[in-house]
Amino acid sequence: METKHLLLLVVIFTTASVVYAQSDYDKKLKSLYRHTVKTISPTDAKKLVGNPKTVFIDTRAPEEFKVSHLPKAQFLNYNNYSTNDLKRFPKDCKLIVYCSVGYRSERIGEKLLKLGYTDVVNLYGGIFEWKNQGLDVYNSSNYPTDSVHTYNKSWGKWLVKGIKVY
Repeated sequence: METKHLLLLVVIFTTASVVYAQSDYDKKLKSLYRHTVKTISPTDAKKLVGNPKTVFIDTRAPEEFKVSHLPKAQFLNYNNYSTNDLKRFPKDCKLIVYCSVGYRSERIGEKLLKLGYTDVVNLYGGIFEWKNQGLDVYNSSNYPTDSVHTYNKSWGKWLVKGIKVY
């Protein structure tokens, strides 16, 4: 009987910890976002993977993209891009921009909207939330991986599922 109670306490504590961490993460995201670009949840975005009218755009640095990225994502270096780089994306597609948490991708989304793109959304919580929800990410050889580049240790605390790479 004691074993059952102990197991129950472990389950309750673990669940509470995840919910609390998620709540803190949501608060952090709300403070980071300007709310100038619509967001899409990872579960809704996942349904669009493979849709020919949807383009996933990874807006992180090259070293982050090489560690892992979303399926079929196209790379756009946040630190080094031009307006012409943005114009390569088709205007008749849904563009889903993402980064680690959604801050950098929201800035890129704003620029895309200013260029006349009309269907641009920011992945809520970025690749961290995607992975935290148990969705697959892929390495530079396009094989599934649990590794996610977390930018630095400070931001890495928001990745709760996966292997943190700095």
